[in-house]
Amino acid sequence: MTLFRPCIDLHAGKVKQIVGGSLTEQGATTNFESEQGSDFFANLYKESGLSGGHVIGLGPGNEQQAKLALATWPGGLQYGGGINPDNASDYLNAGASHVIVTSYLFVDNQFSWPRLAALQAQVGREQLVLDLSCRRTEAGWNIATNRWQTVTSTQITAETLARLAATCSEFLVHAADVEGLQGGMDTELIEFLGEHCPIPVTYAGGARNQEDLQMVHKLSQGRVDITIGSALDIFGGNGITLDECIAWNRSQGQAASGH
Repeated sequence: MTLFRPCIDLHAGKVKQIVGGSLTEQGATTNFESEQGSDFFANLYKESGLSGGHVIGLGPGNEQQAKLALATWPGGLQYGGGINPDNASDYLNAGASHVIVTSYLFVDNQFSWPRLAALQAQVGREQLVLDLSCRRTEAGWNIATNRWQTVTSTQITAETLARLAATCSEFLVHAADVEGLQGGMDTELIEFLGEHCPIPVTYAGGARNQEDLQMVHKLSQGRVDITIGSALDIFGGNGITLDECIAWNRSQGQAASGH
């Protein structure tokens, strides 16, 4: 069953929603910047019973706000952003249920299996989420690192997903080309993930409304969860409310239990 997964995106120490493909060292195109701290949103999710969401630190200067969110909803949020074997345990101890990693796993644009093994040895498979955020290429989709600006040589294929699934507990996949644009999702990617992911996976990018929740459920046969950012009312959007997302999750739970 497809569930809504909440998010808290941090940029320069603020809770923001940005256009994913615009993120560089100089800044980003910002859709929304909150006057509230990360703890406000973490508490909203905690009170609503929304677990399995992710806190993402986009660039430097986010550690304080990240750890504030994790302390507010301990065990209810995952954390990603600059994760490596030296700091992964620090974020788990701060309250993260899982750590999310991308860029550390690549050296000179090539995927590093030794680095993945080192990180897995540090945190364990069950607390490790691999971020396979990607951009479209002529071949399909390739993993993108370095704030989604560097397209690596690693293609997202059924074989890649199967091999990586043995090393972690979940995947997180931002479709960087549509992230933050509210212009529609990458439906082919959702369908592909639903067909080929052997472990839980959350898709992010372009979701706008409740119809998109239903579309992800249908395209993936209920095997892909969905994050909604810029369209959500708590992030200044007008496409869907947090209450509607909570109601969707409850309806999915009832459907799964036969009520």
